[in-house]
Amino acid sequence: MKFDWIKFLQFDGMILPFWETMYMVFIATLISVVIGLPIGMLLVVSDPKGVKPNKTLHKILDMVLINITRSIPFVILMVLVIPLSRLLIKRSYGSTAFIIPLALGAAPFVARIIEGALKEVNEGLIEASKSMGASNYEIIFKVMIPAALPSLIHGMTLTLISLIGYSAMAGAIGGGGLGNSAVVDGYQRSNPEIMWQATVVIIIIVQVVQFIGSKMVQIITDKRKRT
Repeated sequence: MKFDWIKFLQFDGMILPFWETMYMVFIATLISVVIGLPIGMLLVVSDPKGVKPNKTLHKILDMVLINITRSIPFVILMVLVIPLSRLLIKRSYGSTAFIIPLALGAAPFVARIIEGALKEVNEGLIEASKSMGASNYEIIFKVMIPAALPSLIHGMTLTLISLIGYSAMAGAIGGGGLGNSAVVDGYQRSNPEIMWQATVVIIIIVQVVQFIGSKMVQIITDKRKRT
């Protein structure tokens, strides 16, 4: 099959798939943060070395909500969540419907990222806050989260990049976006130009997200070094 370079260089057809992918990824990221943030914080708080240890709660969150959910491959999760998409969205296809499996698939990873970032905070800083009479709320939101901000941003950058990959898989089975363009419009319909256009756009998106995330971490780190 001859590759048409002129057709490949015409990216007009990627505008709608691009915005569909952005819509899926960013809404799914917001929902996954809403779900994963409190779980990650509770994991740290209820840890045996946390500010309010609770062994039972910690085990439930750790084993049931995170480890088991993370063990389900995303392709299988998309199929398992179809009834939920039909219930909430009234359809099982399209960009909006696939936000649900994207968010549920990313939420456990967000929780682990938040847990890991908060556990990196120097224990001496936490003990100093306790000695000054800080409440658990103040320790978490005014000490731990600000101190862990670079790690949190780095982790969320990785989450965004992972969701871009997940959205491509979702697109291949009816989710729309760049994945649909690459697999359905490109590969299945023998249009290699479209397949490579979608691939190039995905690569550019990932590079931009990684650059922004790394730049934010660098700015925060440099600012702390100066103070």
